[in-house]
Parts: sequence; C-alpha cells; structure tokens
Amino acid sequence: MSTPERRHSSVPLAVIAPRGEFDLDSLPPLQAQIDTALTDHTGVILDTSGITFADSMFLRLLLTTHQRTDLRIAAPSETIERLLAVVGADTFLRVYPTVDQAQNA
Repeated sequence: MSTPERRHSSVPLAVIAPRGEFDLDSLPPLQAQIDTALTDHTGVILDTSGITFADSMFLRLLLTTHQRTDLRIAAPSETIERLLAVVGADTFLRVYPTVDQAQNA
C-alpha cells in the first residue's frame, strides 16, 4: 500500500465527520475517505461526535492513521472517549473538545 503524497502545509486539514456504528464491516468507506482526503491535505480532523459504537478495528484505524499523518480527533462522543481511555490512547492521540479547537491547534 502506498502512502499519499504530502502537500504543502498551508492546505488546511480535511474534516471528516463519520456517523453511526463502526466495526470491521463498516470501516472500509471511512478508510477510503481518509485515504482520499490525504491526497490533498496534510492531515485529518476526525469529528467523532456522531459515532455511537466503535470497536477495536476502529481503534486500529485511528492508530494507523495517527502513524501516517497529522490526525486530530475532535468532539469525541462518550463512546470514543471511553474507547480511547480504556486502552490509554487518549494519552498520545491528539483529542480536542471541538472541531474549531482541532483546526486551530
């Protein structure tokens, strides 16, 4: 798998706002959105406020995206806050209360 070419840093981060439940079967479209966004942007803000369920495969997506690019998680739902806290990922992933704060960080 090739990684997208990085663009100039003045290009704002892409904002992606997935909604609903995310597991192994529902992740491919979100992965495709992230991959597409990274062809024109230097990173991704993931607005997670609309996520009602996320399993370990979603967490894996977050971790691999974090390794690839500037990932900022914005407006985490209780589900996402709990998932990140349980595994300690909230200590190293960049999590912001709002999309605006993530954009301005």
